[in-house]
Amino acid sequence: MSPIQQAGIAFALIVASGIAGAWLRSKLPEHHLTGDSKDVIKLSVALIATMSALVLALLFASTRTSFEHTSGYVSRMTADIAELDKLFSEYGPEAKPLRAARRAEIGPLIDSIWQEDASAQPPGADKGHGDSVLYMLRELTPANKVQSSIQARALQVSTDLTQIQLALMSQPGDSISNTFIIVLVIWLMFIFAVFSMSAPPNPTLFVVLFLCIFSASAAIYLILELGLPFGGLMQVSPETLRAVLKPLG
Repeated sequence: MSPIQQAGIAFALIVASGIAGAWLRSKLPEHHLTGDSKDVIKLSVALIATMSALVLALLFASTRTSFEHTSGYVSRMTADIAELDKLFSEYGPEAKPLRAARRAEIGPLIDSIWQEDASAQPPGADKGHGDSVLYMLRELTPANKVQSSIQARALQVSTDLTQIQLALMSQPGDSISNTFIIVLVIWLMFIFAVFSMSAPPNPTLFVVLFLCIFSASAAIYLILELGLPFGGLMQVSPETLRAVLKPLG
């Protein structure tokens, strides 16, 4: 289920709870909503609202950090590919097949990471070609100290690139636990149901509650989107990695 669908369901459930709260107010005796009862209700809502705000903040911070780390991995991978191309170019004509092989590997690599069902593939499913490039690099026979140092650096960069690729491929498709979202929505339903019970229904109250519910649902949507770094509207862009293809060959 996509983030927009989950956020839409959360919005509908919270709106329904608000309507149920307004209906329940008309059925409850007045003394249930005044005096000491009103004070207890306010304290209960304040407690749940505080916990909801805390969970929202923690989820947003966690998913934002994960998103930034993933973006950093992609930047590092782009830099490694560009550096490898430069090293192969400096090595000489003997490394020309490696440049061509590395170029052929980038397109399938991008498709395997950014396609919608990438999470269903086993980690390293597209790594056969990358392993052959690494094998070819090890098979090079340096003719002088310069080529030897270039080969050593290329092996180091290739190893780092392999580790990054495996880290990206092994990431779960959705890093957000559904349990957190379900509990959060239940808390929000309780909060807005009590809000609707706290005052007689009027257009101003409905507009304010609608905007608040929409804002809460939007926050849930943003958290879910950040939990999908390779899908959705806020995904890590593959364009920088695609652009590194241009100088190759």
